[in-house]
Order: sequence, then structure tokens, then C-alpha cells
Amino acid sequence: MKPEISVFFPCYNEADNIRATVAKALGILSGITDTYEVIIVNDGSNDRTGEVAQDIARQDAHVRIVTHEQNKGYGAALRSGFAAARYDIVCFTDADGQFDLSEITQFLPFIDKFDVVLGYRIKRQDKFYRKINTFIYKASINLFFRLGVRDIDCAFKMFRRAVMNSFTINSDGAVASAEMLIKAKRKGYRFVEVGVHHYPRLAGQPTGAKLSVIFKAFTELFKLLRSFSGEK
Repeated sequence: MKPEISVFFPCYNEADNIRATVAKALGILSGITDTYEVIIVNDGSNDRTGEVAQDIARQDAHVRIVTHEQNKGYGAALRSGFAAARYDIVCFTDADGQFDLSEITQFLPFIDKFDVVLGYRIKRQDKFYRKINTFIYKASINLFFRLGVRDIDCAFKMFRRAVMNSFTINSDGAVASAEMLIKAKRKGYRFVEVGVHHYPRLAGQPTGAKLSVIFKAFTELFKLLRSFSGEK
């Protein structure tokens, strides 16, 4: 029996990347299954992402768009993507082309045995200072929550939809990735990690290294810690 798959892309100012990313996703999914959809979550982009997305959706009925009128953050984009997904298997990755969605075929054999399949970057293609920030952030999460995931923020993950229906992501920023994994682990869902390749960004500007984004991430992290420490 062929799987039924929803793939969504959180997007913020990805006008130069989204067309190629979605085209590749459609080609890959059509070769795997007959029942699939691609959801573009346009998180308040101020470039032409919205226009390009509309054009893509007009050309292929498998493509749907969720639009935030204002930029709400990565966590909000994930919430919208999961809420919009119609099929049992839900996968998300970034729209910037740094992951090869064809590697979704490595995830599918595991999703029958596990509830969550997590990609981890075999060789991360980011600048040194961003790797340092990530190391500190990951160490903090593993210290506070004993999560034990090697690449918490790898933006290539697959879930059974029932997992995400069992709790709510409250974080609006980057901490959303950690929050969903912490909550899924506490509910007893089973994880497996699969290595994926990571490629340099060819167009557009990343936002994860901005000081404001980093500050918000650590602020949300400590808010998350307080929320769990208050549980009985």
C-alpha cells in the first residue's frame, strides 16, 4: 500500500528558492505515491514569495498555500503546516534547498516502526559562529531536558500526524523544534535518527544567525523550562 504524504515548507523571503524546491518535491512525491500534497507556509514574507507561491499553486493542484499576513516566526509556521496537513505522514523541511528531499525515501521504511523520523546533518554547511551557537543551544537542551537527540534543529523531520495532534507547539521561534521533540518524548513516542546531506544555501539570506533570533531562542528556551518545571 502506497503511503499518503503531506510535505510542507515554512518560508520567509524565499522567492529565489521556492519554485525549484517545490518542483523537486512534486517530482519526488509523484514517484513514491499517488496521494500527496505540498504545502507552502508563507510566514509574512516581504519579497515575492507569496506571488511565486500563488503561481506554483495555480499550475499544480497538489500545491496549497497557507499565508501569514505578518511574520510570526518559525514555530508559528510549523503550527500552521501541521494544522493544514491532511495525510497521515507529515514531513517538513526548509524551502532554501539545503536538503535533498529525495532522501525522504530513507525515512519512509522507518515510519512504519517509529512515530518520528529525525534527520541529522552528516556534515553541516553553516558558518563557524553559527555552529558554535548551535552547540551551546543543543547542550543546554540536553542538560535541561535530557532529550538525547543529536541534531535537534535539523529541518528535515517526519511525523505521524497523530503525534502532532496530541499536543500543541507554543513557541513561536526556533525553540519550537525542541519543544515538539520534548513533548513527543514525554508522551512515549518512538524516535529514530537518519543521516541526511546538507548543502550550502545558494540564494536568499538565512535568519537563524541574527542576534535577535538567537536572543529570542534562549528566551523561549527558559520559558519552556519554567513551563515543564511547573508540572507535577
